[in-house]
Amino acid sequence: MVGREPLGLAIFHRPTNNYRQTPEPLFLSQHALRLATIIEIPNATPLHYQIITLSNYQIQPNYHIMHLRTFFSMSSIVFKGVFATAQGAPYPGQPLDGPGGADYKYQSVSFYDAAASADGYWLFEPADPKPDSAEVVVFLHGYGAYNPMAYGKWIKHLVAKGNIVIYPRYQKNLVWPRPVDFPAYAAKGIRDAIAVLQQEGHVKPKLEKVTYIGHSYGGVTAANLGIHWERYNVPKPTAMLLAQPGSGPFSGARLKDYSALPADLNLVIIAGQDDYVVGDEFSRIIFETAVNTPNRNFVLQRRDTTGSSRWVLASHSEPYCYDLDFDTGVRNYTAQRVLLTSRLNEVDFNCYWKLGDALMEYTRHGRCGDVAFGNTAKQRCMGSWPDGRAIRELDVFLPGQYAVKAVVNQVVGVGKK
Repeated sequence: MVGREPLGLAIFHRPTNNYRQTPEPLFLSQHALRLATIIEIPNATPLHYQIITLSNYQIQPNYHIMHLRTFFSMSSIVFKGVFATAQGAPYPGQPLDGPGGADYKYQSVSFYDAAASADGYWLFEPADPKPDSAEVVVFLHGYGAYNPMAYGKWIKHLVAKGNIVIYPRYQKNLVWPRPVDFPAYAAKGIRDAIAVLQQEGHVKPKLEKVTYIGHSYGGVTAANLGIHWERYNVPKPTAMLLAQPGSGPFSGARLKDYSALPADLNLVIIAGQDDYVVGDEFSRIIFETAVNTPNRNFVLQRRDTTGSSRWVLASHSEPYCYDLDFDTGVRNYTAQRVLLTSRLNEVDFNCYWKLGDALMEYTRHGRCGDVAFGNTAKQRCMGSWPDGRAIRELDVFLPGQYAVKAVVNQVVGVGKK
């Protein structure tokens, strides 16, 4: 088998209509795949190698999902392959362009695994074409979601838009480390990933305007790092998207208040109407106590339906959008919930992805501020049903709107689990 050889390479095709099917070998002539450079890693013993450029691969037009698998390692980081970032056309319900849209600059993602330990990380870099440098997104997973497949399509979207994504592990399993130590373990992964990105062969990270995205306990961890970024020696966050942040009964990484978040941080917090896992309690705490961070919005996403065949939900699982290209094989409780409840629909495109993209665009370039902030029609819009009717808009609350507590309590039912 090709994969048994030291530098063996194999291309596989997975049918787009069956992500559980075993990938099939895809024939390529020797001219269809060119590896530009293989370099020796300094001070590595025994000798290790790293593919640093992959370009000009060609596949038949009817093969939409492709990835490269390799079977060699570079010290403690393993190159897992190059994967297609997106299909040839937008997903149903996805805008053609703009925040959340399918106007992608990069067609592939290079996937690296350095997550053998609790303080490890996964790394995703844009490719095809490979840029010299790129902006950085730190993506902090929810409790137990230390299998990056859970947010795979969101990660691919971020990379296709031109971002490096660092995905710290910070949990070895469901019981260790303790939540109070999550920020320290995540920070170690972030630092190590940045060090690797500085090496020859990787896309160089732009660290002046780093974005932090956190779901569930990842939101708690992101907010902690947002205050203690100097203590942990990680990049200062300039933009932060907290997707249904909360800790449930594990409060170790929570802080008493968030008034010490950076004053120049651009902050968007999203809660779901039917989040009965963590509710909206922690979202409100951050929004109401981050008094020295004026540019912050609280967003409430609600369920809606056509009344017959289509609906969008507002559960804790909405940010999940799994992709088995990034599957590490972990099948704990969280991974099983992801496989059962993950959906890819307008909630992704017009809520989480849209607000995240707009937040980054505003922070980096001063554009799309009317999509990220301000309770505008563009910010609230969730798109339309196939019959043209508008999907229920997002509710947006601005600093100083104290009615947010009463309204969200009434809709969400804080404290339900």
